[in-house]
Amino acid sequence: MATPMSASRFLSALRDEGLTVVEVGDWSHHNRNSKGSWGPVHGVVIHHTATQGTDSTVRVCRDGYTSLPGPLCHGVIAKDGTVHLVGFGRANHAGAGDPDVLQAVIAERDLPPDNEASTDGNRHFYGFECENLGDGQDPWPAAQLDAIAKAAAAVCRVHGWTQRSVIGHLEWQPGKVDPRGFTMASMRERIAGRLD
Repeated sequence: MATPMSASRFLSALRDEGLTVVEVGDWSHHNRNSKGSWGPVHGVVIHHTATQGTDSTVRVCRDGYTSLPGPLCHGVIAKDGTVHLVGFGRANHAGAGDPDVLQAVIAERDLPPDNEASTDGNRHFYGFECENLGDGQDPWPAAQLDAIAKAAAAVCRVHGWTQRSVIGHLEWQPGKVDPRGFTMASMRERIAGRLD
């Protein structure tokens, strides 16, 4: 269990990890905190956007849709590895997920299958949306995969978490497939390598 870091600490943690970061508008005050609590935080959720084009992807993740207002994550990780910060605080990214998965993340143990959606993930997770069509064909450039690992490691480093605190949306919410195109097991190995 952890209190969310401040927006300025989040920014510095990402930069300290060697990431190129772009601040989008008033990102540090753009959130959905009026709709519920932010924290305690327990981990990081990785997503793919199912979009193409960095500018439009960042705009969608910042503003959201009529049916799902933004921000839709905290940071958008572009194909070139740049992290675009679009919000901070409660964000509409994780949705409802499996309470057994949450308990496994908290305990940093192997994840059980996600077979129910009854726990508010927006309250408990940082979220990174990664620019990719999510069709299993759109490539994941090395710079982007490296940036995903760095971003997740940056958050874990601040909170004293291991790579087991990083999950994919598909591991949290039944029916989700993201991220598609790499395995979360391989991503956790990358994150562990950075944390070592």
